[in-house]
Amino acid sequence: MKIGIDAIDYYVPPIALKIKDLAEARDIPTAKLEKGLGLKTMALVDIDEDVASMAANSLLNLITNNNLNPTNIGRIYLGTESALDASKPTATYAVGTVENVLTSKYGKRCFKNCDVVDLTFACIGAIDAMENCMDWVRASPERKAIVIASDIAKYELESSGEYTQGAGAVAILITNNPSIVELNQTIGVGMEHVGDFFKPRKTISNKDLKNTSVQEITKSSKEKIELYSDEPVFDGYYSNKCYQNRISEALDHFNKQKETDFLNDWDHLIFHLPYAFQGRRMMLDIWLKWMDQKGFLKNLENEIGTQKDSLDLKQWKKSASKSSLYQLFVNQKIEAGEKASMQIGNMYTGSIFMSFLSLLAVSLDNQTELTNNSIGFLSYGSGSKSKVLEGKVVKTWKEKINHLNIFESLDCRNFIDFKTYEKLHNNSIEEVILEKNSLVLKEISNHENMQGFRYYS
Repeated sequence: MKIGIDAIDYYVPPIALKIKDLAEARDIPTAKLEKGLGLKTMALVDIDEDVASMAANSLLNLITNNNLNPTNIGRIYLGTESALDASKPTATYAVGTVENVLTSKYGKRCFKNCDVVDLTFACIGAIDAMENCMDWVRASPERKAIVIASDIAKYELESSGEYTQGAGAVAILITNNPSIVELNQTIGVGMEHVGDFFKPRKTISNKDLKNTSVQEITKSSKEKIELYSDEPVFDGYYSNKCYQNRISEALDHFNKQKETDFLNDWDHLIFHLPYAFQGRRMMLDIWLKWMDQKGFLKNLENEIGTQKDSLDLKQWKKSASKSSLYQLFVNQKIEAGEKASMQIGNMYTGSIFMSFLSLLAVSLDNQTELTNNSIGFLSYGSGSKSKVLEGKVVKTWKEKINHLNIFESLDCRNFIDFKTYEKLHNNSIEEVILEKNSLVLKEISNHENMQGFRYYS
């Protein structure tokens, strides 16, 4: 049985910031960000957008652009690390909003028999959701499931993560006999409990406050209040090492189940991309290992003119990364999947799916045939876990994505200035920056017994 992705769609917020504007304001060399990390622009959510509105838009786009009957969808699973509530799934907000839009065509509550849930494991949550839905479809081939990845990557101003920010959502349809890519049942896993990146609950007590009290803030008798922020606690260098280690472990686990010549068997590599060049930078050590296993390391040493043991290892690896052999590997197998990330930034759970969409879109634009190409999907979520999957592109892939126009839509966004960006980041803007034709957040209720409930249209 062949299970995989039958359709794909997306939503990226229509406002953005140019990386060069951020670099100039932060006194960072622009080339360090643009050429070193591959960053060009970052997507930003307006004050009437959140993770649920983006998920709803990607879901609605998937349904309308592929003429799907919502009553035939048995599952809609959302992967996110930007949940709006500690109890009510963010997916219910997105599905309920889209259900209202579809009422005129399909009647009320067209998703009433659809299973809906959120899955959370940092940036790998949507891959977890996809694996779950694949198993569900495999158990009964007539089933159809939708997986949504929706997130807002937000870091503290002036932090080392600020320039990697981004936002967006991707929705995919999982079916039997898919039209875009068939996904192999083999999945490699690498997991370790670490603290490379997390979003903890913090407490503030009366002694932490100077001119007011917890009781005044909460209107209750509480001695402490819990605070939660979407801005994470993280160690960038350590997280990169965790990413590399988990990917390496997951590749080894995959290979034990399905012996694979990764260097030659996989035509393309698709990554979770915290920044556009993360994949190519992380893969160097793994590529060197593959080259050594194939007996090709001598070719690399001949090109760069030194043997591995004759120089400082860090310097030798730097030379290896600039070699024509590694650049060819990057250009052939990685580069096409980076293009969208360069214009969006980090999408957390959505990054790996946008990387896949980028590969499809670049190949379509360049008239590159992908049919029967083998793709390695290398996912990662901090905390930490990696999953490695393998897919084969189906001959009908072009018909299913030729309407998406991802790069055209990114070029048409409204680019805001740096001062506006800082105000938006600090929640000090009260009016929407741009009126939209998409689904947006309309109200957060203050009514009794409904405080915090969100309404969209």
